[in-house]
Amino acid sequence: MNTLQAIVLAIIEGITEFLPVSSTGHMIIASSFFGIAHEDFTKLFTIVIQLGAILSVVVLYFKRFFQTLDFYFKLLVAFIPAVVLGLLLSDFIDGLLENPITVAVSLLIGGIILLKVDDWFNNPNTAETSQEITYLQAFKIGMFQCLAMIPGVSRSGASIVGGMSQKLSRTTAAEFSFFLAVPTMLGATAKKCYDYYKAGFELSHDQINLLVIGNVVAFIVALLAIKTFIGFLTKNGFKVFGYYRIIAGITLLLIHFLFHPLTIL
Repeated sequence: MNTLQAIVLAIIEGITEFLPVSSTGHMIIASSFFGIAHEDFTKLFTIVIQLGAILSVVVLYFKRFFQTLDFYFKLLVAFIPAVVLGLLLSDFIDGLLENPITVAVSLLIGGIILLKVDDWFNNPNTAETSQEITYLQAFKIGMFQCLAMIPGVSRSGASIVGGMSQKLSRTTAAEFSFFLAVPTMLGATAKKCYDYYKAGFELSHDQINLLVIGNVVAFIVALLAIKTFIGFLTKNGFKVFGYYRIIAGITLLLIHFLFHPLTIL
C-alpha cells in the first residue's frame, strides 16, 4: 500500500462510515482494484482507520456523548453481542473481508431491504433522544449491528434499521448508531491490532505513517459527512441509498462475471 492508496481508502471510509452503504465493503472493493486486498496490512488498515471516522462522533456530539453513566451502560449492552460473535467468528469474518463477491451480494440484498424500510417502520413512538432508549431496545439494536460482520451489510445501516424496528425515529436511530460505533470500533481496532501482533507481524515506520494518515483523513472527511447524512436521512429516508446499493451490487457482479474476477485483482 502506498500513500495515495491509503488516502483514497481513508476518504472512502470517511464518506461511507455513517451511510447505510457499507464502508468496509467499499474499501474492500477499492483495495481489490488496487490489487492489495489480500495483504495483511490492508486488512488491518481498513479496520483501524474506521476509528478515525468514529472519533468524529465524539467531537460533533461532545456534550451529548459525555452524559450519564446510564447511557454508557446502554451502549455496553448494545455492544456485547458484537463482542461475543466477533470473538467466535473471527477467522470466518477475516475470510469474508477479502471476498468482493460477498460485498456485491450484500450490497444488492441490503439495497432491496432499504427500499422497504421506510414503509415497514413508519410509526416511531418511543425515545425522542438516544438517551431515552431502553436497555432492551439497546440490546436488540446491538443484535442487528452484528449483521454487519458480513462485509457489505453496513454497520450503520444495520443498527439504524434495528433502531427503527424498535419504533425509534430515523434521526434517533441514526444518532444511537453513531454513539454505538465508538465502543464497537474501539473494540474492533484493539482486537485487530492484537491479532496482527500475535501473528508475528511488526509495523514498519512507513506502515505506521500510513495508519496515521488514514485516521486523520477519515476523521476530517467524516466530520463533513455526518451532519450532511443526518439532514438528508431526516428529509428523504433510505430509498436513495437502496437504489445506490442495488446499482453498485449489480455493477460489481457484472464486472466480476463478464470482465475480470474481482477476487484476483
